[in-house]
Amino acid sequence: MNLRGLILPLIATSAFTAPAIAQTTDQAGKKEDAQAAPEKEVFSTGVAKGRDRLDSATSTSSLKGSEAQKLGPVGLADILRTMAGIRVENGISEGNNNYTVRGLPIGSGGSKYVQIEEDGLPVLEFNDIFNMAGDSFVRFDSSIAQIETIRGGSASTFATGSPGGLINLISKTGDVEGGAVQVTAGLDYDLKRVDFDYGAKLSDSLRFHVGGFYRVGEGPRATGMTSFQGGQLKLNVTRTFANGYIRAYAKLLDDRAPSYATYPVTLTGTNENPAIGNITGFDILKDTMFSPNVSAMITLDGNNQVKRFPIKNGQNPQSKSLGLEAQFDVGGWTLTNRMRYADTSGEFLRGFPSSVGPMATIAASLAGAGATATYASGPNAGKAVPANANGNGLLSNFFVNTYNLRNGNHFANDFRGTRVWKMGAGDLTVTGGLYVATQTIAVEALQISMVTDVVGGGQGSLVNLTSAAGVAQTQDGIYAFSRNGPRLRRSFDVDYSFFAPYASVNYHFGKIAIGGSLRYDSGKARGWMIGADLGGGRNGTISYDMNGDGRISAPETRVSALPLGQPAPVNYDFHYWSYSAGINYRAAEPLAFFARYSRGGRANADKILYTSAIDVGTGALTGSEHAVDIVRQLEGGLKFRKNGITFNATAFLAYADDHNQLNATATWTYRKYRTYGLEMEGGIRRGPFSMNAGATYTKAKITTDFFDSSLTGKEPRHQPAWTLQATPQVDTKYATIGASVVTITSSYAQDVNQLKMPGFTTVGGFVILHPTKAIDVALTGANLFNAKGFLDISQATMPTTGIGWARSVQGRTLAASVRFAF
Repeated sequence: MNLRGLILPLIATSAFTAPAIAQTTDQAGKKEDAQAAPEKEVFSTGVAKGRDRLDSATSTSSLKGSEAQKLGPVGLADILRTMAGIRVENGISEGNNNYTVRGLPIGSGGSKYVQIEEDGLPVLEFNDIFNMAGDSFVRFDSSIAQIETIRGGSASTFATGSPGGLINLISKTGDVEGGAVQVTAGLDYDLKRVDFDYGAKLSDSLRFHVGGFYRVGEGPRATGMTSFQGGQLKLNVTRTFANGYIRAYAKLLDDRAPSYATYPVTLTGTNENPAIGNITGFDILKDTMFSPNVSAMITLDGNNQVKRFPIKNGQNPQSKSLGLEAQFDVGGWTLTNRMRYADTSGEFLRGFPSSVGPMATIAASLAGAGATATYASGPNAGKAVPANANGNGLLSNFFVNTYNLRNGNHFANDFRGTRVWKMGAGDLTVTGGLYVATQTIAVEALQISMVTDVVGGGQGSLVNLTSAAGVAQTQDGIYAFSRNGPRLRRSFDVDYSFFAPYASVNYHFGKIAIGGSLRYDSGKARGWMIGADLGGGRNGTISYDMNGDGRISAPETRVSALPLGQPAPVNYDFHYWSYSAGINYRAAEPLAFFARYSRGGRANADKILYTSAIDVGTGALTGSEHAVDIVRQLEGGLKFRKNGITFNATAFLAYADDHNQLNATATWTYRKYRTYGLEMEGGIRRGPFSMNAGATYTKAKITTDFFDSSLTGKEPRHQPAWTLQATPQVDTKYATIGASVVTITSSYAQDVNQLKMPGFTTVGGFVILHPTKAIDVALTGANLFNAKGFLDISQATMPTTGIGWARSVQGRTLAASVRFAF
């Protein structure tokens, strides 16, 4: 890839991007004249009062739902990666993807420092829960009017747990009457999907909106199963009054999607310039290691009872939520209250290789020298595995994990009052608010170890191993009813509560706006945790007759069980201050400059359980520094908007703390990071042509690693220097044609800074025909050039075997849809 040749044009075009018009909730969804440039861009997320972006000392972006829909039937992660300033590690599937801004670390997946909201309230209080990040419980569909994002700035004080920023999905509310039904089918993969939404006025003061989707299919990767199935339904009703409105919300989500992971690849060359290719018989862009022959995970559940977990369940979030929003002008004050309760649960199952190698090597490592291998499932069950099986002769010791969220119930209420006073030559805006919330995290984490062959197309099979002495070391392909030991077998139930008063003051006079905000978060963590890796004599490995045949096989001596009678308490409090102050100078009508300093925190949740951060005898913290991770940011920049041209640039410097556990090993980490860089976004609109573009440069390092000093001074893994986006399109009366280009430059696979993941570019495209005002016919494609884009490589250095395992973006997918508007 010619990096200079790609970066320079994108940076240049970032000065000419179509303005993304942020809307308030009641404005979202209104159609605009494609030829008209907006005079204002009103942004409302993470600020005291919606105002023109050029009058606000913040870095913000927005995307209309109608624009996001042009990308095709893709998930939220694939949409957000096209927005400036957000770095997304996608490819995991519909949920549990990784999000960050400004080089803030992705220590162990999810979205630790960036809060994900629906209609102004968090989806979960913690967006980095093991294997079930916040995006697992939201879906993008035609009910979404707008996506707004704020990076840094007042995000730290206008929401809890969002020191890096906010991502807010704003729903349509029926203020624009009418709706649509869209039917979509995959052309080169198995997907059938129906989206619908409809809004209308029931009277002059009453309106509603309903929308959702349902889909079914194998999906973009071969599993041999129906891996996607389910959908969501959303409804809101709004009653308006002379001085405000009341709105009630409801959502039902029950959606099943696979969880893709790292899979085998050839890995040769050098650490600096690796060559990554396909294993014979396995396409890293299209295949998985699941199949109907690897159909279930059998293990002891959270009550130490034998249970079967179907592999096809994958990610299966379930949530039923009710919400209420009200806003009224009373005595010069604008009073707003948002409240939501979500009854949330789900199963999150994934599998990944622990080791991959030639048949003889894997057999010997698990069953001793001279061990033999036979198929345990599939069309060749009972037959010997040939040395050249599937053309590659490889086997894998394959781990399958399931994280069952028994209870993820969440309640949040945010009340605020805002008033604007005339003071001298300017306006003084004062806001005060109170946020209260509760979040339950009740989880059982279970694992087993299988042996499989390595083949794609949904054709994989389980493999049995027998020692040279003729003793079976597997049972129906299962090597251990554990993860080769008791580690990570856990069950916990913790309630977290939050109480956060906050306030802000902004004085706008002439060309200058000066503002500051303050928030005090306090909370409690109360509950219990059970696990063999807690220590204290807890025994997690037992012998158990898993198949009930009256005999104990070798795998049945490797059974992980929870020490149910030895729970450890969780009992600690946390509190922290967040603040933000900034100044904005509107030098001219089209040009503004701003600067801001912010401090925000994020309370830690399950990532400090089962670590020395908590005293297993008392449940108290062993050090107050373990409760909360702090992010400090200094930013400054400029904003320009004139005649259909926008350009925004923000330089930033950030410091972040991070307590974490690495997903694959449960290794506890405690680090401090520093990052600096430059965000740019902009656009142009000229006649039928428009383009959005963005470029983010980031330089980061680990300033302190408290447990491994050799990593101090290293660059964090998965941290590219450049993230670039561009979305050009031509929109005419009868057709819309466009593309979406995303580039990520190289980064280190692991924190030791040896093996590099190559940079890559993905290109998507869309052609939408408008034969009538009521009908759209669309052809959409993602990753049109089938680029291998690696977001995770398990190896830290070049393996001597020439085999590694990595996670790539999905390969090319094409879909066609027909949309009927009414």
